[in-house]
Amino acid sequence: MYAVSAYLVYLAISIALTVWVARTLSKNGFVFLTECFGHDQMLAASTNHLLVVGFYLVNLGWILLTLRFGTPPETAIDTIQFLSSKIGIVVVALGLMHFFNMNAIAKFGRKVGTWFREEQWASRAAADEA
Repeated sequence: MYAVSAYLVYLAISIALTVWVARTLSKNGFVFLTECFGHDQMLAASTNHLLVVGFYLVNLGWILLTLRFGTPPETAIDTIQFLSSKIGIVVVALGLMHFFNMNAIAKFGRKVGTWFREEQWASRAAADEA
């Protein structure tokens, strides 16, 4: 009896957390991406969407894969311990994904920002020569 309820609660909380984190990162990350990509909103929106899709795929896959690990709870105390362990693992995975994404964006954003600045300098130089 406890096991089915615990698994359903785990899925509900984990999926809700994943959706909330993805939406929060997407909304607040758009400004950062726009700045990284030389104020190109189309590129920022596209990259943002791809990051969200990847975030969902990895985290929902992790949630589903970890469903089978651990001993199913048989008592109320077991259920609380089971849920805290499972949800704790999901929260750590969400945090790791966030830091991985931020690191990748920072590195990639600097490179793209350099490309945009080089393009702007080239266009200014061409305008000055004309």
